Amino acid sequence: MTDKSSDTVRQYLTFMMGEENYAIPVTDIREVLLVPKITRIPKMPDFMKGVINLRGSVVPILDLKMRFGMGETASSTETAIIVVEIPLESGGDGAGFMHLGIFADAVKKVVAIASGDIEPPPSIGSRIKTAFIEGMGRVDNEFIVILDIKEVLTAEDMEMMESASSAEATA
Repeated sequence: MTDKSSDTVRQYLTFMMGEENYAIPVTDIREVLLVPKITRIPKMPDFMKGVINLRGSVVPILDLKMRFGMGETASSTETAIIVVEIPLESGGDGAGFMHLGIFADAVKKVVAIASGDIEPPPSIGSRIKTAFIEGMGRVDNEFIVILDIKEVLTAEDMEMMESASSAEATA
């Protein structure tokens, strides 16, 4: 039996992609939005859906389902965009982070998960990258895939999204 009194408890926003539950630490989230008009940027990969105007700022929108090879997110009354903050390695412009919107089939709720209730990411073999999975949280006898949103995109993806944001902002 484990002594859970010393476990660190963190809060996570849970959401659905397909039939699966996912979570992102609330410390990485700026806000949750209804889906606004999205402006498509030419020559972007299919999983990069375009950009939105968020109070004068250009925010790239990513379809995680497409990025993970799970099909495209269908728009419904429950579809939402979760705006996250991703730290930039350069950070030389003083911003230090980038805002990125990700589609969710449905946003569920904020849950508290103790570190003792988080299993390490599954070992699926050396050819499948799981660095974007922070862990598997146990909540109400179910597993929730906890994402490390900073690891979802490659450096090239980040550069492409930053340049798309800059180009749209100056247009």
